[in-house]
Amino acid sequence: MAARAAPAGPESPACAWRFMSNETVLNVAFPDANATYWVLPYALGGDDRIELSGDYPAARYFSLNTYGTDLNTVDTLRDDQIVPDRGSGNPFVDPSPAGSPESAGRWHATVVPGEADHALNQIRALPAGAASQTVPMGFLIIRVYVPDDAASPPGGVPLPAVALVLNNGATTIPISTCPAAFDPADATNGPMGQAMEATFDRLIAGAASGAFPGNVPEATFVNPASTSGLFPNGDNKYIGAGLTYQPGRIVVVRGRAPTFPDTREGVPVTEPGQQVRYWSMCQNDQVSPYPVVACAADFQTNLDARGYYTYVVAVPEDVPAAAASDPTVTVLPWGSTEVPKKVLFLRHMLPSPAFYPQSVQASQAANSDPATTMGEYYPRATYCARADFEAGGYLACLDGDG
Repeated sequence: MAARAAPAGPESPACAWRFMSNETVLNVAFPDANATYWVLPYALGGDDRIELSGDYPAARYFSLNTYGTDLNTVDTLRDDQIVPDRGSGNPFVDPSPAGSPESAGRWHATVVPGEADHALNQIRALPAGAASQTVPMGFLIIRVYVPDDAASPPGGVPLPAVALVLNNGATTIPISTCPAAFDPADATNGPMGQAMEATFDRLIAGAASGAFPGNVPEATFVNPASTSGLFPNGDNKYIGAGLTYQPGRIVVVRGRAPTFPDTREGVPVTEPGQQVRYWSMCQNDQVSPYPVVACAADFQTNLDARGYYTYVVAVPEDVPAAAASDPTVTVLPWGSTEVPKKVLFLRHMLPSPAFYPQSVQASQAANSDPATTMGEYYPRATYCARADFEAGGYLACLDGDG
């Protein structure tokens, strides 16, 4: 017998997708400014499951991810792995229309407490041994990167419908989507949301404090020491460079950009010959709650005729006029100079087999120096006096031409 969920306001635990994270709301754990994350906390017994139904978003990337209470990955089901409903098509596999207009682009998935079969769109909810805990809890996260319509973070579709199925199907409880996501800046949010925010901050602060290796020269991109406990996405890997502020000093970064499917310009993600699904350069505060300051994604980054990027990271008064007027330079804001440490991240998502040897993923898999393995795709970075860049551009700051 099915039961109907009670009407839910933003403070009620009986509504779905209560927590949303982006660069303005719950900006924690080094998010990418071109992505939005929706979080569904859950507690599942051994005979329970969560049924999801939704539409494929019009976006560069989306995925369903589960995490344990330690904020480490349990399972991931990515866009091109999600089998469509009968009569529907998956645009991340085949961009051509499929099925009837009423059913095109539909999918269903199931979050299960035990072993999951991805071929059946199942996602494992709990790590091994978690079912024996007093409260076997976890988190389901939806990620959407670069929606075709920037004004629609979910990619022009509703968030997936959610139903909690208990006792091997004896009871089904539809869970309505929360009318508003939790915003820590909203004083009307109640104790449940505040407690969840405090929990996230505590866990993320503990994890992020050890994420960046020590004894590394500043303005030098290296592999992170760990991404454990930071809601890691297995489809992304990144390298980072630590930074500190000095008046009149800027950071200059130069490297070759991998090719990508520019979905904002109508290129499908299935376009052959692209080296990565997505890449970005992001400036972040290296203090709790570890927010992003700003990102320049692949489609937002200026390139020269040879396919190289040049970033200048600076406070507004230190941006060289030569950088602001150069169409091949991308300026990233420094952010608050009161924050003692910053970290600049280069992300690669889903490198192609041909590009893999020069990707961030390959460097991390081999635990090798990315400056060696990435070749011309490695981001060479340096501190530079504003006046030097003004006089001679990036060549006055970086030895040799990239």
